[in-house]
Amino acid sequence: MPKRPAAPTGVRFTVSVQDANAHLFAVTLVIEQPAKNQRVSLPVWIPGSYLVREFSQHLQDLQAWQDGRPVEMKQLDKHQWQADAAAGHPLELQYAVYAFDASVRTAFLDSTRGFFNATSLCLRVTGQEDQPQSLEIVASPATQGWNVVTGLPAHSVDAAGFGHYRAADYDELADCPVEMGQFWNGQFTAGGVEHRFVISGAGAWLDGERLIDDTRRICEAQIAFWHGDGAPPFSNYVFMLHASADGYGGLEHRNSTALICQRADLPRLRPSTSDKPAALKATDGYTTLLGLISHEYFHTWNVKRLRPAEFKRYDYAAENYTELLWFFEGFTSYYDDLMLRRAGLIDDATYLQLVAKTINQVQQTPGRHVQSVAQASFDAWVKYYRMHENTPNATVSYYTTHPARRGPHHTGRGDARSLDTLQGRPHARSRSAARAQAPGQTQL
Repeated sequence: MPKRPAAPTGVRFTVSVQDANAHLFAVTLVIEQPAKNQRVSLPVWIPGSYLVREFSQHLQDLQAWQDGRPVEMKQLDKHQWQADAAAGHPLELQYAVYAFDASVRTAFLDSTRGFFNATSLCLRVTGQEDQPQSLEIVASPATQGWNVVTGLPAHSVDAAGFGHYRAADYDELADCPVEMGQFWNGQFTAGGVEHRFVISGAGAWLDGERLIDDTRRICEAQIAFWHGDGAPPFSNYVFMLHASADGYGGLEHRNSTALICQRADLPRLRPSTSDKPAALKATDGYTTLLGLISHEYFHTWNVKRLRPAEFKRYDYAAENYTELLWFFEGFTSYYDDLMLRRAGLIDDATYLQLVAKTINQVQQTPGRHVQSVAQASFDAWVKYYRMHENTPNATVSYYTTHPARRGPHHTGRGDARSLDTLQGRPHARSRSAARAQAPGQTQL
């Protein structure tokens, strides 16, 4: 990509590896036009994962300078600081972030790879959240041989992806995770849009061609579901998958997703290229992986573009309550395996086995008689992510317990009574924009 001068923005972040063995990122924040006594804060949660995670616990050694002189940083509470700074003169903050959580929700760094969400590394500048934010990712001896991938628009980067990126505001910055390291890389086009798939932790035995083809079919099926012959609402998309000995999970973003799977769930090269892969079974790990890919991609529309009114503007400082997770997570869970069937990746028998498994899970949960799906959605912050021995007796999962599991809602595509039509109506009204859905507006 040809290099251009770095885009000047009022809020500039620089991220580098301070010490990979100590799992420390170094972060510099420059605020060109700070307010008097400028405040900054680090989010306490990340959208899509409904638990207060206190990311500030990993921030350390915060220092600030203005006009070449040290500036006192006063901590106001668990995640906010105030600089004893004058207005209108550039303010520079430096700090380190400990990153050793291999999940998709926070940040990770060792000698083999790096990964981060901006909610874990990038302080929010109070009063300037809607201003353009730039991110520079700096190469160093510790990143020798690494590449960088992210959904952020690149402004001036080298062939490996190190360099300057720019976000329209803090929300976009927070919604574009960054993967760094040596990884397998593949590409395909779906709906006229380039999709990139990178995997860290894969072996030479990976059947990347099969994974790319299967993922493309999922994406094409979902784009057709939401847009017919139209184009999706993003200009590029990135799948970032980390394969480990034992792990599973994903987190949706506006034009990317971060995924974790067990290494054994990846497809393997066949002894002969003429051998056809065996039909997928409901119990196959690869079927589970494809379901995860389908789930997170479906979220690109259902919760990212079409979302509850409570999520119209995220409050990164506290819980954001809604009673509609059963719709945005539950219906996404309903469609993830269904899209595998529509893409021709599984047959009817396998699909019905997957549905039966979910129904059995719900039937074996006594809490379905105690808690409604709306209550389960509202209580996600204190119950879903904090399970204990009494959880099955007192709660239900908003992922699996919803009206779509209770009857024959699929009367046929295009039928006015079908769930397809019902799911698509609010999105059609949103005109592909990030419009919020008011509580109760979706009639079932």
